[in-house]
Amino acid sequence: MALLWPGQAPVPELPPTQQVRAEVTAVQVADCTPGSGDGACTGVTVTMTDGPRAGRTLVQLVPDEPSSPRFAAGDPVTLAWSGGNPDEAGSYQLNDFQRGPPLIWLAAAFALAVVLLGRLRGLAALAGLLLSFAVLLWFVLPSILSGRSPLAVAVTGACLIMFVVLYLTHGFSARTSCAVLGTLASLALIGVLGSAFTAAARLTGLDDTTTNLIGTLGPGVPIDPRGLVLAGLVIGALGALDDVTVTQASAVWELGAADPELGAGKLFAAGMRIGRDHVASAVNTLVLAYAGAALPLLLLFSVAAGGVTEVLTSQDVATEIVRTLVGSIGLVAAVPVTTGLAALVVARR
Repeated sequence: MALLWPGQAPVPELPPTQQVRAEVTAVQVADCTPGSGDGACTGVTVTMTDGPRAGRTLVQLVPDEPSSPRFAAGDPVTLAWSGGNPDEAGSYQLNDFQRGPPLIWLAAAFALAVVLLGRLRGLAALAGLLLSFAVLLWFVLPSILSGRSPLAVAVTGACLIMFVVLYLTHGFSARTSCAVLGTLASLALIGVLGSAFTAAARLTGLDDTTTNLIGTLGPGVPIDPRGLVLAGLVIGALGALDDVTVTQASAVWELGAADPELGAGKLFAAGMRIGRDHVASAVNTLVLAYAGAALPLLLLFSVAAGGVTEVLTSQDVATEIVRTLVGSIGLVAAVPVTTGLAALVVARR
């Protein structure tokens, strides 16, 4: 972390826009060009609730297209203010809905469910979750934006998250240490395989989001697009790895407590029988998680012209395939590594 600690925050080449909160007061059919009579736009009347002209009402034109959101009176929305003349409607752009309150209620429901079931262990898990977000927001993201290697930053941040979360949630014990070592080994394997296969498949990482990021930051901030793919792969696999390694270590410990006469070999064999079932479901979970995140992309390619081979080997789909398969290999490797370590430790108690 000391070597990769973020430097000075980069200054975007494009000036950032300020978000202004507002409320929709009326919606009506409008012309995209005043006086044209086409009626192909929706005129959304909004009243700003903050920003440089709080309380002022203005009208925003939204194209009446299938890809455009639908607004209704009473909707809380946000406007992007370019920093221009605050008295001109053209300085604002209606861009999104306000989602703060429902997300806060959902987060509160999640925290309540975790605490009711896990009690003190649940509180520790929530604290670990907050620390994970802190590492991502204050170390991983600023370090990558400072020009550090995305893969090195992601591996370092993932290891820090793993140490903090596992020991905080499950306590300082030999059992947790076996899970930590198994996760470390699997993360290393994922990093090596990810580097090899993103290079072999010539994945550039230049999707729309990354291209917009590079364009916003400008040439003064070096961003490695392929490194971002690897960083996302490592961080995305970490949660599933924690689940597998902790479960395997706990299973071996419980087997040893149930029959203290079991040796390392029998403990390993019994733990692997549990691990085979666990890894089968975990791999399916990882595949479905990536598929769900890329569902619009998969739908787009399913209706596009071209055969299955062309779709699967396209840049965006191939990136998701590499992420899924490399992460799954790391999950598979985590089972014997963690089970073997735990069996050796339990047999020597």
